[in-house]
Amino acid sequence: MPESDLWLVRYGEIFLKSDYVRRRWENVLVRNIQTVLPGCRVRSERGRIWVQGPVDPGRLRRVFGIVSFSPVTRCTTDDLEESLLALARERDAGGLRTFAIRMRRVGSHPFTSQEKAVELGNLVRRAFPGLRVDLDDPDLELHVEIRGDACYLYTDVVPGAGGLPPGVEGTLVALVSGGIDSPVAAWMMMKRGCRILPVYVALEGFLGKDARGRAEEVVEVLRGYQPDIRLRVIPDSYLACAKVQLSRDWVERYTCLLCKRRMYRIAAAVAREEGAKGIVTGESLGQVASQTLDNLLVLDDAAELPVYRPLIGLDKEEITRVARAIGTFEPSTGAVEGCRAVPKKPSTSADLGKIREIEEGLDCPADIPLPLKE
Repeated sequence: MPESDLWLVRYGEIFLKSDYVRRRWENVLVRNIQTVLPGCRVRSERGRIWVQGPVDPGRLRRVFGIVSFSPVTRCTTDDLEESLLALARERDAGGLRTFAIRMRRVGSHPFTSQEKAVELGNLVRRAFPGLRVDLDDPDLELHVEIRGDACYLYTDVVPGAGGLPPGVEGTLVALVSGGIDSPVAAWMMMKRGCRILPVYVALEGFLGKDARGRAEEVVEVLRGYQPDIRLRVIPDSYLACAKVQLSRDWVERYTCLLCKRRMYRIAAAVAREEGAKGIVTGESLGQVASQTLDNLLVLDDAAELPVYRPLIGLDKEEITRVARAIGTFEPSTGAVEGCRAVPKKPSTSADLGKIREIEEGLDCPADIPLPLKE
C-alpha cells in the first residue's frame, strides 16, 4: 500500500563537494532538519533526504541548505500504476488540459527513464482522454522517482532557502542594531554556511530601551533560520565619556566613526572569546556618512579580524526587498528613538592618522573588559 506523511528534501551545492565534505555537510543538514522537526524521522539516501512524520512546511522552508522539498507518496513498482492514477485523480487531472511525466530513476532496471516516462504517460492519457502531453508548460506535473523497488510520486515542489547549512563554514559575530540592514547582512552570511552570534552594543545615555527591544525582535525572526541564535547585549559607556571631549575639542564630526570603531573592537573581542572567524556588518557603500570608502578604511583598522559586508553593493531598495522576504522588515521599521549622539555634520572622509590621534588623546578607558559572556 502507498505510504503517506513522507517528504522528499533536495539539496544543491552540497552535492558538488568531495565525498568526504558532502557526507559531513549532509549530516549537518540532517541534524538541522531534525532540530526544527523534532517529531519527525530524518534520514539520507544517495543524494536525497527523507523526512517521515508531520512536517511544518514553514519551518522546513527556513532551513538553509534545502533547495526544495515535496510531500511524496511511496509505493512499490508493483502498484506504481495504480498509485500514479490515484494521484492524478486527487489532483483533478480530468478537469485539466495538459500534463507531463517527470521521471527520475536510480539503480538498475530493465527499462530506461524515457521508456518508463512514455509508458506512464500513455497510461495517464488512457485514463483521462481529455489530457494531452505538454513538456514545456503543463497544467499538471506528475513526478516519479524510482529507486530500486521503491517508487516516490509527487506533484508539488516547494522552494527552500537554498545556500549551505549554518555552521559548516564556521562562526561569525554580527553587529546588530535592529534596523533594516544588519539583520539582512546576518541572514545572508547564515545562508553561506555561517553560524551567527549577534551582538547589540547598548550605548549608555544615547539609545533607549526601545532600540534594544527592536534588536531582540529581529533576532527572534532570525531564530527561524538558526534555532540556537541568541542576542548578546553588551552595555558600553565609552561613547558617553568620549562625547563630552569630542565636543570640547571641536571634533564632534568624528563621533560616529569613533563609536563604530569601538563597536568593531567589542565584536572582535567577542569573536576571540567564542572562536569566531570574523565580523558581519550591514554596511552598504555610500549609504550614510560612515560608509564611504574612506571611512570604511578607518573602521577596518579597528577590527583586527576580517569584516564581512554582504550588502556592500546593494542599494536600500534591494536590501528592503530581502528584509520583507525573510520577515525582518516589520520589526526593523518599528518606531524607536534615534541615536542622540549623531552630529549634525558627520565626517564623510576621515583621515586614519587623525582618528588614531583623537583616540589616543581621549581620557576614556579603551580596553574591552573580558570575559564578555553573560
